[in-house]
Amino acid sequence: MILRKIQAGTCRSWLFRVSLKQEPCFFSSVPSQPVPPLAQTLQNYLRALEPLLPPEELNHTRRMVHEFSRPGGLGAQLQEGLERRARHTKNWISDRWVQWAFLESRQPLPVHSNPAISLPRRDYNDWRSHGQIPMEYMRGKPLCMELYPLLFSSCRIPGPKHDSIAHYGRSRRSPTHITVVRNYQFFQLEVYNSDGSQLTEGQIHSQLMRIRSQSWKTDKEPMGILTSEHRHTWGEAYNRLLRDKLNKESVRLIETGLFSLCLDSPVMRISDEKYASRKAAQILHGGGTFSNSGNRWFDKTLQFVVGEDGSWGLLYEAATIEGPPIATLLHHILHDNPNPQRAPLIPLPMPKKLYFNIDREIKRDIELAKQNLDILINDLDVNVFNFKRFGKDLPKKYNMSPNSFIQVALQLAYYKVHNEVCPACDIASQRMFRGGRTEYIRSPTSQTLMFILAFDDPSVSREAKLQLFREAVDAYTALTDLALNGHGIDRHLLGLKLQAIEEGMSIPKIFMDTAYGLATHWKLRTGQVPANTDSVMCFGPLVPDGYAICYNPQADHVHFSITAFNCCEETNAETLAHTLKDTLCQLQELLHHPVLH
Repeated sequence: MILRKIQAGTCRSWLFRVSLKQEPCFFSSVPSQPVPPLAQTLQNYLRALEPLLPPEELNHTRRMVHEFSRPGGLGAQLQEGLERRARHTKNWISDRWVQWAFLESRQPLPVHSNPAISLPRRDYNDWRSHGQIPMEYMRGKPLCMELYPLLFSSCRIPGPKHDSIAHYGRSRRSPTHITVVRNYQFFQLEVYNSDGSQLTEGQIHSQLMRIRSQSWKTDKEPMGILTSEHRHTWGEAYNRLLRDKLNKESVRLIETGLFSLCLDSPVMRISDEKYASRKAAQILHGGGTFSNSGNRWFDKTLQFVVGEDGSWGLLYEAATIEGPPIATLLHHILHDNPNPQRAPLIPLPMPKKLYFNIDREIKRDIELAKQNLDILINDLDVNVFNFKRFGKDLPKKYNMSPNSFIQVALQLAYYKVHNEVCPACDIASQRMFRGGRTEYIRSPTSQTLMFILAFDDPSVSREAKLQLFREAVDAYTALTDLALNGHGIDRHLLGLKLQAIEEGMSIPKIFMDTAYGLATHWKLRTGQVPANTDSVMCFGPLVPDGYAICYNPQADHVHFSITAFNCCEETNAETLAHTLKDTLCQLQELLHHPVLH
C-alpha cells in the first residue's frame, strides 16, 4: 500500500516540464561579474589570515603579498589578464572554477561531491506541481536563471584526467523519458504520449505499477555502484562497459533521461532520534551495497529518491547546479497546483527494462566498487537534528543577520570542542551576475576570535561580551555583503593562480606559501540552504580532519546536518552537534540580558 501511494504521487506531470521562458530580455538586467580590485582582495586576504596565523608567519606572508602586488609586477600582470578575460567571456571564473573544483577532482562523487536534500516523511497524496519557475530576486535584484535548464537531461561523464558534463536537453530532439530504478534494476519510462501530450497522474501510476511488477527481485549486479568509484577507476570501467553495444545503449538512456527516480526499500529504523540522520545518509549515498546504493547513478545531475517508508529527498551532481536553485525547484514542486489532466485514449507502451552484458572484467569492477563504497560509507558519520529552541526570528529581533549569527555560533562551538579556531568557508551565491556560481565567505574574523576568547572569561562583563558578539556578527555580515556583490577573495585568488598557469608561468609564490595552504584547508565546510520546507541538505567534509555543516533556518527552529569522518580521531559529529546546541542556547541567554530591555 505504501509503495502504491509513493508510485501514485511521486512522478506527477509537474516534473516533466518545469520550463523557463527564455526571452531575449531574460538576462539583460543581470550584470557581468566584476573582477575585484587586486589591492582590495590582497588586503582582505591578509585580514582573513590574522586570526589563523602567529605574528611572525603573518609578517612573512605580508612581505610575499607586498612583492606580488607591487606596481607593474606579477600580480598586476595577472590581474590585467583576468580583466581581459572578463571582457571576452560570459563569466571570467565560473567555467574555470567548475573545471578545477569538480571536473578535475578524482574523488568519488558520493560523500565527497554530490549533496543530498532530505525532506520530512509524507504520504505523497498532495504532492503536486507544474509550470514555470518565475524569475528569482535577491535583495531586489534579479538572479541569473541559466542553471535551471541544465538540470534536466544532463549527466557527468567520466574521463581519464578530467570529467565533462553532457547536456542532452539542448539537442534538436530533446529526451522524453526518465529513468526509474528499483531493486538495482533500471527502466526507461516515457513521460509523453505519442501525440506529444504529457502523461497524466493516472498514466504515470499505471506505468510505475508495471515497473513494480517487473522488479520484485533484486538484481544480482548493481550496475549503479560503478558510478561511486574513484573517477579514474570509473572512467576505465566506463570505457570497458561501453565496448558492448547493449551496455552502451542502456548507459546512454540513463545519461540522457530527464532525471532519475530511485524507488528505495525502507530506511532501517533504529530509534526516532537517529531516524533523521539515517534517512539523510541513505539519500546521500544509498546506505551501502546491502541497502539502496545500487539504486543510484551518481553521475546523473538530478535524482529523486523515494523510500517505501515515506522517506524522500533528492541527490544532485554539484558541477552542474547549486543548492539554492534546487531548493527553489523543490518549493515550486510542492506548492504549485496544476489543473487536472484527462488521459488521452492512447495505449501506453510497456516501460523498457535496461539490460547489461556483464563479463568477468565488469563483474570485477563492480565487486571492487562495492568494497570501496562500503568503506567510504562506514567512514562517514552523519548527525541530523532539529534545533527547536529558536529560529531565525530571534537574531532578527535583535537586528542581527540569522546566517551571521549561526556562523559565529559554529566557530564558537568548534573552539569549545577543539580549543582553536579554524579555516571555515560558507557559500555565497553569485547568481546576481551572468553565469555566476558561488563564492566563499571566510571565517573566522578577528572580531570572532576576540569574542570567542572573551566568551568564557569571567573577568569580561556580560555587556562587553554582548558588544563583542555584535561586532563579530556585523563583521561576518560585512564579508557576506562583499561576497554577494562580487568582491569575495577566494574566486579572485583562484583566478589569478589559474591565469598564471594558463599563461605558462610558474605558480606565484603567494600560492605556494604555507599560509595559503593552511587558510584553504577548510576544516569547517558550511552552507546555509534556506527553504520553505523542513528540509536539510547533507554533504561530506572537504578535508579528512574536518566537518561539513549545513543548516536551514526556519522562523522558530533550525535544521542542521553535521558530517565527519570516523577515521579521524579528533573529529566527532555527535560531540560537535551537542556542543552546538548548548552554544546556541548560551547565545540566546546572552541576548536576553536585561540591559537590552
